Amino acid sequence: MNWNVYLSGEIHTAWRQQIVEACQQAQLPVEFTSAVTDHQASDAAGDVLGEQDQAYWRDHQSAKVNALRTRTLIQNCDVAVIRFGDKYKQWNAAFDAGYCAALGKPYITLHSADLTHPLKEVDAAAMAWAQSPEQVVEVLIYTTRR
Repeated sequence: MNWNVYLSGEIHTAWRQQIVEACQQAQLPVEFTSAVTDHQASDAAGDVLGEQDQAYWRDHQSAKVNALRTRTLIQNCDVAVIRFGDKYKQWNAAFDAGYCAALGKPYITLHSADLTHPLKEVDAAAMAWAQSPEQVVEVLIYTTRR
């Protein structure tokens, strides 16, 4: 079986690439999908539908266009990895975790120990909490090879 792994969350570090490369090196039967990680492209996703006078409506329009991608990819994944970084609040990642939970999609949270309290409900619904990309890879190795 090939596993479809959706990578969600923080876009300012190389955690996605670390997981992808380590899984390739381990020759795991996984394919990866992700939200758009180019911040400007994501913010402008709805601009093709017309210019908006207010920032709220531009964000609203772009959020809906982005949701076409993220909802479809989450619905089609076998497992999601949801990264919460230290520098920015990842509200979209929290939404993705909630969406996974609502769909019954298993997910792994990836964040440092200092975020354990604010993410307690998100972690409670997760199948695993990892503190490093290497731990995520180890979970994927176990899951896909057993």
